[in-house]
Amino acid sequence: AIRSVARTCAYYNIECAGIYRGYEGMIEGDFKELTARNVKGIINKGGTVLKSARSKEFRTKEGRQKAYNALKEANIDALVVVGGDGTFTGALIFNQEFDFPVMGIPGTIDNDIYGTSHTLGYDTALNTVVEVIDKIRDTVSSHNRLFFV
Repeated sequence: AIRSVARTCAYYNIECAGIYRGYEGMIEGDFKELTARNVKGIINKGGTVLKSARSKEFRTKEGRQKAYNALKEANIDALVVVGGDGTFTGALIFNQEFDFPVMGIPGTIDNDIYGTSHTLGYDTALNTVVEVIDKIRDTVSSHNRLFFV
C-alpha cells in the first residue's frame, strides 16, 4: 500500500511523505519523503517499513492538535492511512475535528473494517498460515507422525 501510494503520487507529480510510527510519529513530526525511487525495494516486505505504534496522546484532543500542527508545519495537506479499526477511528475523529482530508486503505490481520471482505494484512496472514500448514503436513506424511497445529 505504501509503495502504491508513493508511486501514484510520483506519477501525478504530488509530493508524498511517510509518517514513522503512525499517529505517534505524526504528533512528533517524524516525516520522511517518499519517492518512487526510495520505495522500489519494499514490495516483498510484509507489514510496514514505516513501523507502527499505538498512541495514547493521539486519543486526546491536545494530542490531535499537536499532530495537526505538525502536519501544517510540514505543509502536508491530506492523509492516506493504512490500518484497521483503531487507525480508521482515529482518522475519522481527526477529519471531523480539523476538516482534514483523509483516505483509508484497509490493512489489518484482524479483518475488522466494516464493509470489506478482505484487507491487505488479512490476506497475507491467511496465506502465510496456509503455506506453513501445508509444509508441516508434508513433513508429517514423510515421517509417518501426527502433529497438532
